[in-house]
Amino acid sequence: MKLHTLQPNPGSTKTRKRVGRGVGSGLGKTSGKGQKGQNSRSGGGVRIGFEGGQTPLFRRLPKRGFSNAMFKTTYAVINLSDLERFEDGATVTPEILKEMGLVKNGKDGIKVLGKGTLTKKVNVKAHKFSSVAKEQIEKLGGKAEVI
Repeated sequence: MKLHTLQPNPGSTKTRKRVGRGVGSGLGKTSGKGQKGQNSRSGGGVRIGFEGGQTPLFRRLPKRGFSNAMFKTTYAVINLSDLERFEDGATVTPEILKEMGLVKNGKDGIKVLGKGTLTKKVNVKAHKFSSVAKEQIEKLGGKAEVI
């Protein structure tokens, strides 16, 4: 086998459909879209679920069930590695984090996650802690206080 003899398996490749090319393609003139009408126009066609003006199925069916998505609590997250910029023995509160720009908006509270390493003793006041983060902070002699 040589590089110049390589070719795809028979039947594995098809020629591209070249629309509107006239002679021999069978897709000249109207390019396989038929005559006139909405679907022959550029940008033509109807949206998904459209049923020709009849009330669509998704509007005919009753709405059922309940979604709690509107009421879920979302936390602004901060990692242990972000707490490295505080000096030893500092107290970290949500207000300080916002002031420093580590948290853009407080959402429903702040959650401290255990990504990264912490080498300083800090007292952290937040709404929630992951088990790893809490363990790491307390191991260094700091406090993980839930507010």
